[in-house]
Amino acid sequence: MSDMGIVQDLRQSEAAGRPIVAFDFDGTLTIRDSFTEFLRWRVGPGAWALGLVKLAPAVAAYARDRDRGRIKAASVKEFLQGVDRQTLEAEAAQFAQEVWPRFMRPDALAVWNDWGRRGAHRVIVTASPTTTVAPFARKLGAEVLLGTELVFDGDDRITGAFAGPNCRAEEKVRRLKAAYGDDMTLVAAYGDTSGDTEMLAMAQEPGFRVFRQKP
Repeated sequence: MSDMGIVQDLRQSEAAGRPIVAFDFDGTLTIRDSFTEFLRWRVGPGAWALGLVKLAPAVAAYARDRDRGRIKAASVKEFLQGVDRQTLEAEAAQFAQEVWPRFMRPDALAVWNDWGRRGAHRVIVTASPTTTVAPFARKLGAEVLLGTELVFDGDDRITGAFAGPNCRAEEKVRRLKAAYGDDMTLVAAYGDTSGDTEMLAMAQEPGFRVFRQKP
């Protein structure tokens, strides 16, 4: 699942009067950052600890510039560079299946499902890579997933680069409008960090840190 190839259908659905509701993923639908947990799960404790040591310069740079996109790109290069798409997708699916029972917030899922019963188009807007969040989005029944896009080379292997900006803050708004049009109406939005501020500001019903339950 991604935002590619379904934009026209989404705009048609919006014109039919179905409300659009946006959910941040990490910390909102889940109890913690999914990408960090996926990387830790994938490489194991030893390689994870060694990788963190190698990432020390990137961590120091983040302390100065607070550029989340840059440190995320450094993490991708350290832990995923060279991995082929098929392998990553299979591992992401296995991870989602294993952690789901202890990872998803019950109160967030209740609201998610309630909007579904009310006929809303539910979109996940996340700074995490779409490839790793996609298995969660499919299980949730999300109509669309917008997130940070990884770049794959000619052999379909991860290069370590992103196809666009890190999907947070103003980029979340830009991606929503790119999918639904500049005049879109966002009926409700939910988030838990400063990276969701701009998205929440455009919603008729903003929900900031309203989900707190743990599995």
